[in-house]
Amino acid sequence: QTCALPICEEARRGNMTAVAELRARANSLTAREREVMDLIVDGHPNKVVAARLSISPRTVEIHRARVMDKMKAARLSDLIRMSFRLNAG
Repeated sequence: QTCALPICEEARRGNMTAVAELRARANSLTAREREVMDLIVDGHPNKVVAARLSISPRTVEIHRARVMDKMKAARLSDLIRMSFRLNAG
């Protein structure tokens, strides 16, 4: 299927805007929050993240909650999709 050029261009611009918004959210994360996000998105449980970063599991929970809030992710699956989109776009 092909679509009319103006519609395709509009969709492409909409996608670029969405990625730009995600980048802005990701840029609002602290370095530690980004580390926690990357490890969580890779599938590591809080205890493993805590051990890798030499912090307590409770601190991981706090960082994780802040990441979810700043990224506006309701579920971990949302955060994973956002991460893939950021890395692809």
